[in-house]
Amino acid sequence: MDNVFHSTHPLVKHKIARLRDSNTDPKLFRELVDELSQILVYEATRDLPLITTAVTSPMGETTGYSIGVEVGIVPILRAGLGMVHGALSLLPFANVWHIGLKRNEETLQPEHYYANQPNATEDAIALVLDPMLATGGSAVAAVELLQSWGIQKIKYLGLLAAPEGVAHLQQNCPDVQIYAAQIDSHLNDIGYIVPGLGDAGDRQFGT
Repeated sequence: MDNVFHSTHPLVKHKIARLRDSNTDPKLFRELVDELSQILVYEATRDLPLITTAVTSPMGETTGYSIGVEVGIVPILRAGLGMVHGALSLLPFANVWHIGLKRNEETLQPEHYYANQPNATEDAIALVLDPMLATGGSAVAAVELLQSWGIQKIKYLGLLAAPEGVAHLQQNCPDVQIYAAQIDSHLNDIGYIVPGLGDAGDRQFGT
């Protein structure tokens, strides 16, 4: 799993435990999603290319740096919306490209219901945001849609991942790096991550 980043940071472990807790209300749940998203974005952007620029400080001229590539934040609706604010807090210059996917609870297959193709540059980097990498179907569908738009540099960021979802994404999209706060045990018979945290969308939005 060379292309899988799994956080071992104590703060991540602390926040994941509170996120799992069934007593955590939607307000706190959203705050934890936001905080964990910031940590994942920090890790996932370590290799962003830089360009040099001249900077004038109060003490004189120096060389500075700025991000040298277009970045697209790609939340998978609706649960991925909760990760957008955290991502934008670190990448305020990024664009946001929404993709609407819904899992059919009978077939467990993703169904498209919204997408708006961006006018992205050829070397743009896309950060796909989705709290749960369960079966991996939605992640693969999102990546394949982005690739059909000509975007080839793609990273997946999720709070929890199941080994089955990681394997499915790796098998179908081997060039996509996966950043997960926690890799859990397995999927149950209805495609939910165990121990997981339930439905991330419902818990964020109180539905």
